[in-house]
Amino acid sequence: MEIFMGFDRIDRISEEVKRECAAVLRELKDPRIPEFISVTKVDVSRDLKYAKVYVSVFGKEYDSAEVLKGLKQSAGFVRREIGRRVQLRYTPEFSFVIDEGLKQGAHINDIIAEISRKNSGEA
Repeated sequence: MEIFMGFDRIDRISEEVKRECAAVLRELKDPRIPEFISVTKVDVSRDLKYAKVYVSVFGKEYDSAEVLKGLKQSAGFVRREIGRRVQLRYTPEFSFVIDEGLKQGAHINDIIAEISRKNSGEA
């Protein structure tokens, strides 16, 4: 008998929770949480009791501390909704993290474009 669940099962559960979490976050009415919020990744613990949700926010400038406060305050609602939508023995407790990856990628793209413009001007 296998003691721990396989990682592929955890990955599938993480993807399902990610999909449903994205849908739930779009339904939130908290003014601190922007309309264009995207769930980029969900890490569910092996025992299914905790889930770390990475979110990215698009659009106008935002205060990430305020966004996180709004998400933290909504965590109970998110957990309840995920419990209703995804059939799991335990509904994980959610924590939220701002994912800066897309923002950093755009910044790097801008730097590369600027260098490219400078090099083409010098040639």
